[in-house]
Amino acid sequence: MSELYVLKYVSPIGEIEIQGTNEAVYSIMFSNQNELLTRAIEEVPIQVLAECAIQLDEYFKGERFEFTFPYAFEGTDFQQKVWNALVSVGYGKTTAYKDIALAIGNEKAIRAVGSANGKNKLSIVIPCHRIIGSNQKLTGYAGGLWRKEWLLQHEKRCLRP
Repeated sequence: MSELYVLKYVSPIGEIEIQGTNEAVYSIMFSNQNELLTRAIEEVPIQVLAECAIQLDEYFKGERFEFTFPYAFEGTDFQQKVWNALVSVGYGKTTAYKDIALAIGNEKAIRAVGSANGKNKLSIVIPCHRIIGSNQKLTGYAGGLWRKEWLLQHEKRCLRP
């Protein structure tokens, strides 16, 4: 793999660390910082990371509903099936772990789907925040449930005419 670069993007719900190479983004994760800093996109010579930050900024402004920059994920075949299924969950929509298990052809793998969901390193872009419990309740999110709720509400607000 090429040299790995890091870019910090400050979103309305906290700092996000973007990691990737000249070819693709590999990780978009909320940092552990609790304070909200002034929103900014750092100048960075790595075009792919800069494009990711620009598209995240557009997402948070309600101007972008899908992502087009190159990204890649590494995981088991099962995890990759789950993550590919997550991408099909539309902006502003939610679905249950069971529905993802059915979508990948393994209806009994609900817990394994939840585990794979939790290992997603491309927050927001691979929209694991759109997966909820079958009882319509919010369940785990690596960035914190408050962020998951914020992201879902943000998407619903932006879809309204």
